[in-house]
Amino acid sequence: MSEPILEVRDLRVEIPTRRGVVRAVDGASFSLGRGETLGLVGESGCGKSMTLRAIVGLLPSPGRIVAGQVLYEGVDLTTLPKRGLRALRGRELAMIFQEPMTALNPVLRVGDQIAEAPLARLGYSRRRAWARAIELMSLVGIPDPERRTQAYPHELSGGMRQRVMIAIALSCEPKVILADEPTTALDVTIQDQILKLLFSLQERSGLSLILVTHDLAVVAQTCRSLAVMYAGQVVETGSVELVFAEPRHPYTLGLLRSVPDFDNVGALEAIPGTPPDLVAPPPGCRFHPRCPFAQSDCVAGDFPLRPLPAERATACIHHESAATAMQPQTLV
Repeated sequence: MSEPILEVRDLRVEIPTRRGVVRAVDGASFSLGRGETLGLVGESGCGKSMTLRAIVGLLPSPGRIVAGQVLYEGVDLTTLPKRGLRALRGRELAMIFQEPMTALNPVLRVGDQIAEAPLARLGYSRRRAWARAIELMSLVGIPDPERRTQAYPHELSGGMRQRVMIAIALSCEPKVILADEPTTALDVTIQDQILKLLFSLQERSGLSLILVTHDLAVVAQTCRSLAVMYAGQVVETGSVELVFAEPRHPYTLGLLRSVPDFDNVGALEAIPGTPPDLVAPPPGCRFHPRCPFAQSDCVAGDFPLRPLPAERATACIHHESAATAMQPQTLV
């Protein structure tokens, strides 16, 4: 991996609820290299979106960071005052949210929403910011951008709304973009267009990108490194090539085996059981109730990431004995 531009170290996020405290993110650690793409994968509810929101300081109330560090170019963002973090958002780090219809303001024209950040962060005049909005809409492939800047979100298709979200994220030329499932609810053709757009923009400007997705094939084709999350914890990290070829955590293996294999058509191998309750997670390794390789020492103690050769890490203490069962997987 190249020199990290962003490092997340033992990040912990808690959300108080009536049932108790939800440990939405519980000791997550990973790093993002300059100009690289990191895939962040895992089941729904495992903490991926909360991790991204914590990085940029946009946790929903009453969620809060209770421990850990988020180092951006060596500066711990968790120690910055709200004003300092707000100054970095947009200019240095930007986020593409999962659902544009809830992220976009329904009563403002999309041109105004794209122009907002250059006005507030870059000190552009109204005329220059509007010209920037038109330029960005053209850049992200929206036809007739001069007319479409006047449109409201409900007047655009799902694909166009997602392109507007990308334009907003790019408006101040940030160094890091956090993309939270940017192709959710889009048809396959539009998904492909959006992803190709993102990665062509990345190549053009040298962006560093964290991509949250459920699609392991997309990760295989677009990401260099990978972090696998389960029940609020990162359980495996490494290069995509090595993790997919030789997974070193049973949960990663379960994810790979659940992907359809068109060379060997048959029933998919589902991961047994259900994800744990994050208010009262199981003791020890959180995956042990569902793990085919679990042993007596998996049910107590802490299971942080343990370094492996080739800049890899796993939270599984029995990854060596389970390695023979963790067969390679090819995703195309």
